[in-house]
Amino acid sequence: MKCQNTHKMTVTLSAMLLGLTFLSAEARAQGGAGLPGPTAQLPVPSVATKPTQAIAVTPPAPNVGPQDENYRLGAGDKVRLIVYGENDLGGEYLVDGGGAVQLPLLGQTPAAGMTVHDFEDSIGAKFVSRHYLKDPRVSVEVENYRPFYIMGEVRAPGQYPYVNGMNALNAVALAGGYTYRADDSDIYVRRNGSSKEEKDPADQTTRINPGDIIRIDERIF
Repeated sequence: MKCQNTHKMTVTLSAMLLGLTFLSAEARAQGGAGLPGPTAQLPVPSVATKPTQAIAVTPPAPNVGPQDENYRLGAGDKVRLIVYGENDLGGEYLVDGGGAVQLPLLGQTPAAGMTVHDFEDSIGAKFVSRHYLKDPRVSVEVENYRPFYIMGEVRAPGQYPYVNGMNALNAVALAGGYTYRADDSDIYVRRNGSSKEEKDPADQTTRINPGDIIRIDERIF
């Protein structure tokens, strides 16, 4: 009886050893097929980088002023003079603090208070009267308009270049916006050359011109 039991235990142990050997061989076979060993480095998954979104930046409008025939030149405006057939007489010139432009041959030539067409006629007449040119063809364009000024309850008061088609909202935005004390319903504008302020709505209906002085008042709490 004892011998039979010993025989059965031996058979059972042999079967277990055989099964373990089979499993070990199968594991090695799978490892050889691509399972990483203890020192193998797992491949790092490729992470798709989100493309940087391009921010559309609207370029500032050209620094040109109102395109109307009634605009009058003033100190700080820069003009381009073209004399057809006489390249040496043309160029860019600044209207100085005295309201004049220093031109070739003509010297100090008054410009402030004139429209562009008036200034063209004045230059042409001077060329003829001084016998420099017989039949001059003169063209004047405004390259850069004089700046405007804003003060009072804005974050960055000061002088700013004029932008074409500017209104009250544009002017305040260029100056950094209102302070928390500002009255944002109205603005006070002293038009270029005027000694008096006018009260206008602080919206897009109020046009700002070169040389204007804008004041933003403090609101009443």
